[in-house]
Amino acid sequence: MKQYILSIDQGTTGTTALVVDRQGNVCGRGYARIDQHYPQPGWVEQDPTDIWRKTLQAIEEAKGRANVNEKQIAAIGIANQRETTILINKDTGEAIGPAIVWQCRRTAARCEEFRKQGLAEIIRAKTGLVVDAYFSGTKLEWMLGNIKGIRPLAERGKVLFANVDAWLIWKLTGGAVHATDVSNASRTMLFNLHSLDWDRELLEMFKVPRAMLPEVRPSSHVFGYTSSGIPIAGVAGDQQAALFGQACFEPGMGKITFGTGAFVLMNIGKNPTHSKHGLITTVAWGTADGVEYALEGSVFIAGAVIQWLRDELGLIANAAESEQLATEVNDTGGVYFVPAFVGLGAPHWDMYARGTILGLTRGTSKSHLVRAALEAIAYQVCDVVKAMIADSKLRPKEIRVDGGAAANNFLAQFQADMLGVKLSRPRWVETTALGAAYLAGLTVGFWKDRAEVASLWQGDRFFLPSAERENYRALYRGWRRAVKRSKRWLKQEEAR
Repeated sequence: MKQYILSIDQGTTGTTALVVDRQGNVCGRGYARIDQHYPQPGWVEQDPTDIWRKTLQAIEEAKGRANVNEKQIAAIGIANQRETTILINKDTGEAIGPAIVWQCRRTAARCEEFRKQGLAEIIRAKTGLVVDAYFSGTKLEWMLGNIKGIRPLAERGKVLFANVDAWLIWKLTGGAVHATDVSNASRTMLFNLHSLDWDRELLEMFKVPRAMLPEVRPSSHVFGYTSSGIPIAGVAGDQQAALFGQACFEPGMGKITFGTGAFVLMNIGKNPTHSKHGLITTVAWGTADGVEYALEGSVFIAGAVIQWLRDELGLIANAAESEQLATEVNDTGGVYFVPAFVGLGAPHWDMYARGTILGLTRGTSKSHLVRAALEAIAYQVCDVVKAMIADSKLRPKEIRVDGGAAANNFLAQFQADMLGVKLSRPRWVETTALGAAYLAGLTVGFWKDRAEVASLWQGDRFFLPSAERENYRALYRGWRRAVKRSKRWLKQEEAR
């Protein structure tokens, strides 16, 4: 009986499930969209029950399209949106209240307090992270302080913290396993990069009871079993999974994922070098060979700006239309769009920046605005890559790209032009799910080793940079002026 790996990519806007064979081919795909809720400006929430239900829906669709049954599934891999914070009632097994999504900015003022208290460097030295509302620590602290009756239960281990991978593991194992992997743990502001454990001083700082935290395990590891006996054998945060799926196994290799946000990661090997240029150091993955690390720069709004043009402004009917409109004009007509809807991520880390459109004239058309939105994605990535080169002293000759927006040829070519680097797009752009599949498959012997996994990577299209470097430098100078205008737009007292 032919065997497969089932991979789950639980993302911000939806859950994708893939059925993958030994040759790395996607034999079946399922997808279910997840709603986001915005109860206040800057707040972003999801329903954990909806995340679980849509995950099951995507799994069934993938299995149906591949025409496989559960006995043919050798293992399950999970990749997930990171930092999103969920509370679980241990007695009922269900979630308590909504999930606070990674994009949520409700704890921005609290992060400012940590900075003023001089705690930012302590947190950075221990975790590799900057103090920002992006990460789970202040979200969890907020929940413990604002949901009535939760704290005493949490102190007794009756209320559990879960990032999304831990929530899915909990549900898939029927509440038998409360665990996360090292890559997801490293996104909480509570996990020590050096000891590879929850940090006592940080737990006291955030007033988080250790009893509510999941057990931390390697990414390539058997976490537990489903009711039908399938091992959950690979888990990683979505961006680390994509780095693995792109076979970036050597220090200096890097990738860009164009999803809801844009995420640039570079493998830096077994030593957690700390950034001096606004990036973060994160666990890439943990295997039987030990833990490896990555430098990361996170752009909060990438593909989400195209969704905004579609859903809120009605300028496009679908995401694919953005490419057509962008190519109808030769440039943006001087328009710059800084999509800082929830602040700016790396390397700026400005929680109070807000979305800004500059350079509008009476001649500005829909095409100009759409093109400016796509260019903004590339400019934000340039900010991150420049910081990454400064930190690592490595200048990549090639960067691999993936994610839904990577299918946009205009964006991919403009990105290559702006960076002056060859961009390689693989045959299967859903490398996040493939990375989780590879981690799980290696655990159970579905694939022999990383060399076999690397041999599965296949290029689909390559984007070579234009030689017109001075023109692109001028465009980038304009972008930097626009970013400066967007910064600190929302005063701290207004953010409360």
